[in-house]
Amino acid sequence: MTPSKKDVQLSIPRSVADALALPEGRKKEELQRELAISLYREDMLSFGKARELAEMSKQAFGRLLGERCVERHYGPDELAEDLRYARGEVSSHDEGAAD
Repeated sequence: MTPSKKDVQLSIPRSVADALALPEGRKKEELQRELAISLYREDMLSFGKARELAEMSKQAFGRLLGERCVERHYGPDELAEDLRYARGEVSSHDEGAAD
């Protein structure tokens, strides 16, 4: 994802980034996923926006939440989306279109 004028960037101190037990090429990806999980868990981001931040498909992010024992927030919007999908009104390639 290329930053644009509208993107917000976080500054992580080099000492903290160096302390992460991850290969250099995976640090950004893993930090984004961890932030997405945390913000979703705390109900600060919807599933769709957290998934977008994590740069993951709907299914992959759902699996990741399950692996981390994070309860899904399931309300009227999610029910309506699931019903549209069940009726064939939303295809699998439309995933993430709704939050």
